[in-house]
Amino acid sequence: MKNHIDKLQKVLNYDFSDIGLLKLALTHRSANKINNERLEFLGDSLLGYIIAEALYNKFPTAAEGELSLIRATFVNNENLADIARQIGLGEFIQLGRGEYKSGGNDRDSILADAIEALAAAMYLDSGLNECNRVVTSWIETRLDGCIVERQNKDAKTQLQELMQASGSELPEYSIVRIEGEVHEQIFYVECKVEGVNEPQVSRGTSKRSAEQGAAQKMLLELESFN
Repeated sequence: MKNHIDKLQKVLNYDFSDIGLLKLALTHRSANKINNERLEFLGDSLLGYIIAEALYNKFPTAAEGELSLIRATFVNNENLADIARQIGLGEFIQLGRGEYKSGGNDRDSILADAIEALAAAMYLDSGLNECNRVVTSWIETRLDGCIVERQNKDAKTQLQELMQASGSELPEYSIVRIEGEVHEQIFYVECKVEGVNEPQVSRGTSKRSAEQGAAQKMLLELESFN
């Protein structure tokens, strides 16, 4: 058992002062009535805070709604389970016989819960700074991936996701004017969003390009509010 624990601590790059906390974090409710559920509760909030702070620092110009959207993708079961697989956590989780036989050590919900519990165990063992260090190491490459994904999304997609994340109505686009001959038309499109009094207008050689320009202007307008 000691070699098992030492192996995990090496993977984590963290040595527990209280090994009991680590063992508790790895104990699923199917294995023991004393299990990691309370640690999961604490770890859920800790991960939310640590990831929120990391995103705040990584994306200094992002609006609140966009940050909320990215954070939601980080703390869902699928992503937390991927992090658990990344560090090979499944082999260390203590499960009841039934859960083990049914493949519980690779089930998203169990892996995600164990990651939350592990974060809480590190926090209780040595405080926020060390917990933050380890959790940040888990998400560094994912943060870089977010930058690429964010840059690759067009303005209309970014604006729509931003509105959805904030619980607002979807953006509305409408043509306000068309100039020029049929084969050389210039389209003027306005974009309206909930919470912004003045629509943003852009022009383009197609309706689509004008919509993208108006969406980009609206994104800049929304960022100026934050």
